Amino acid sequence: MLALLLAAGMGTRLRPITDTVPKCLVPIHGRPLLDYWLELLFESNSIDRVIINTHYLHKQVDAHIAASRWRARIDLVYEPELLGTGGTLKANQALYGSNDVLVAHADNLTDFDVDDLVAAHQNRPRSAAMTMLAFRTDAPQTCGILELNAEGLVKAFHEKVEDPPGNLANAAVYIVTPEIVAAAEAVPRAFVDLSTEVIPNFVGRICAVETDGYHRDIGNLESLQRAHEEFPAPPV
Repeated sequence: MLALLLAAGMGTRLRPITDTVPKCLVPIHGRPLLDYWLELLFESNSIDRVIINTHYLHKQVDAHIAASRWRARIDLVYEPELLGTGGTLKANQALYGSNDVLVAHADNLTDFDVDDLVAAHQNRPRSAAMTMLAFRTDAPQTCGILELNAEGLVKAFHEKVEDPPGNLANAAVYIVTPEIVAAAEAVPRAFVDLSTEVIPNFVGRICAVETDGYHRDIGNLESLQRAHEEFPAPPV
């Protein structure tokens, strides 16, 4: 399976760090966030290649990947103008064709089990068009909170509401089928947001899989500091 890492964002909430460093290369314990993702994906048994979209400070990402031990298995796709998460998914459809693809927001620090997620996707209810990683958040008011039915399918989203009905959140890691890609392609413009323009149309057909590992959006300075405090440093 291919994985599409969404890494083109400007990281404005992480300034001043991201004034000179792209968000995907922001270090945690001295190691760029992108390298945690590449290790997670390539050390699984499920991911063959990784596509990474770039935009802001893209030459730094290019240079980093050129020096990576995984460079032969990575495709970099530069976006002169940001396409949005759904726009990137449809713009690169030729790379994965009619196959399912793992799509992940690379501004999260996580250690979920990739093989378990892929296995859950392969064994999802027949009506499900995609599989979504879910996690328990300590800040449910800032996340997209999920309500599930008895089959583990998402029956409702509560996006950053004052009093959400729980703390099971969308982890922004998906395995999507060609039906999801086709829905993104049906939007008649280049920029498409996956979370607001595509995914809501599939409520009742999204299989949620909860991770028992670590998962945190490091999109602001406070979250980045918490990641430094909580996430174990890699071995020297």
